[in-house]
Amino acid sequence: MPSNCSRRAFLVGVAATLVSLDARAEPPAAGPKVAGLTTLEARKGTARLLPEPAHATEIWGFGGKTPGPLLRLAQGEDLAVGLVNGLEKPLSIHWHGMRGDNAMDGVAPLTQAEVAPGGRFDYRRKAADAGLFCYRPSVFGATPELVGRGLKGLLVVDEPKPLEADADLLLVLDDWRLDKDGAIEGDFAAPGAGRLGSLVAVDGSPAPARRDFSPGARIRLRFANLANARIMFVGFDNIQPFVVAVDSQPCDAFEPVRRTIPAAPGARFELLFDLPQAENTTAKLVLRGIDEPDRDLAIFTTKGAKAVARPAIAALPQNPLLPTEIKLQAAKKVDLTLEPPASPGVGWRINGAPSKAYGGPPLFQVKRGSPVTLGFVNRAEVPVVMHVHGHCVRLLHDLDDGWEPYWRNGVVVPPGKTKHVAFVADSPGKWAVHDDILEHEAAGLAAWFEVK
Repeated sequence: MPSNCSRRAFLVGVAATLVSLDARAEPPAAGPKVAGLTTLEARKGTARLLPEPAHATEIWGFGGKTPGPLLRLAQGEDLAVGLVNGLEKPLSIHWHGMRGDNAMDGVAPLTQAEVAPGGRFDYRRKAADAGLFCYRPSVFGATPELVGRGLKGLLVVDEPKPLEADADLLLVLDDWRLDKDGAIEGDFAAPGAGRLGSLVAVDGSPAPARRDFSPGARIRLRFANLANARIMFVGFDNIQPFVVAVDSQPCDAFEPVRRTIPAAPGARFELLFDLPQAENTTAKLVLRGIDEPDRDLAIFTTKGAKAVARPAIAALPQNPLLPTEIKLQAAKKVDLTLEPPASPGVGWRINGAPSKAYGGPPLFQVKRGSPVTLGFVNRAEVPVVMHVHGHCVRLLHDLDDGWEPYWRNGVVVPPGKTKHVAFVADSPGKWAVHDDILEHEAAGLAAWFEVK
């Protein structure tokens, strides 16, 4: 993918970037097994993001670290987490990508009251789906700062029969906006494209991450983009990757076009690939530049004895809890025209009216089990990343009545374009629909619908 193409031209092709094709990984040693109630305390901490003589950066993190502890459990187990707020800001935890259980979705003030400083809230919910999820606060108006200062982490729900691989690698991709002394810059009301940081990080440390593996090793890579606003185009050098899950849901294994994946904020991807057979050879994950140079995200080096040869890459079983068909002809059809703020201090408009976000009436109400199509009409000069909570959606084709062959939580809508998604409203409750570029959500690009 050329690094000198324009942002607009690159983004226009986002929705069409993803082409199709059984396998067991040893679980990584890091991270606690969730049993009983796990406490996550949000508090201040430090991270070394710039080299000395710059100071260590004061961050906010779960357990005082960013990303927070890896939470891991088996499919079907109960997730039981107690949030303790050790900060001076109100909090919640949103379990990004998990379907259903509205009372535990963690969106304040829509599904729960915010957790005040010194307070506590216990989350208990069933991990019905296997996959890679993430957790972060969702407090309307405050989320950009809470996440931008480091409150985020990963949740892995393991399938009963893991994919066959030599290593199971988890990566958190992020960026930071720092001053020259290493302090986080305090303006969290970024206009336009949202808050973009110049320092790109992997697992809370400056990129690139470096890992050594056996020649020919098969890697199961799971990564999440947990930046506030940066849409990351993740490329693969000297690797032939196959995507096996998108936003937590398995799909038929496919090789991404030009070996590049467009990962919007909140997006998660799972891949399988084999490293080169020769020793002392490198392969890379690369952040493809948009009007800027490419940057290495991770560098893998082959060392030692060759790994045992494995069969051809194949896929995880499809999720039987999701519908095999969406009856579009019977769907509730709702189009949302999204207009950016006309001047500073003014919020987004939805269908010509100032957004009331989660304080206004629902966009629509449907009975449980109803099919729904949502159209997102982007009138802005920047992309938006529209996310439907509690459900998985299919991206509909622009020119016919088909849909993409994988589920997702959010969809990138390029500037001046329209995208449609479809889903079955199978989870009762009040569900948020908003832009996953967090500064846009805080400025009013948010609403909700109700399933009865």
